[in-house]
Amino acid sequence: MKIRIKDNSIRLRLSQNEVSQLVSNGSVESSCKIGSSVLRYGVKSTTGEEISSDFADTTIIVRVPQSLLTDWDTDQRVGFDKRTDDLYILIEKDWQCLKPRDHEDESNLYRHPAS
Repeated sequence: MKIRIKDNSIRLRLSQNEVSQLVSNGSVESSCKIGSSVLRYGVKSTTGEEISSDFADTTIIVRVPQSLLTDWDTDQRVGFDKRTDDLYILIEKDWQCLKPRDHEDESNLYRHPAS
């Protein structure tokens, strides 16, 4: 899973395996070690009706309603977003780049529609 944070926005991009895990198991998580600390981030299914987020104890959790996740691993929807007064959240399937990068393994990413 990739995370991009810019100002008051969070964008999470999930590989095919991560989308399948989220749909099947209700959660997917990743982490990044920064010095002696670890930033954890993930997406979890919720029974709530709105996309929401929380940040506590070096962990970012984005919650997505189960109703949005149904069949997301097999349908054509790219993702979901939510804008609140404070934050813009975007969760989407991660596509392969149009121009491959030598340092990235894109074998588990979704095929880019323009390729």
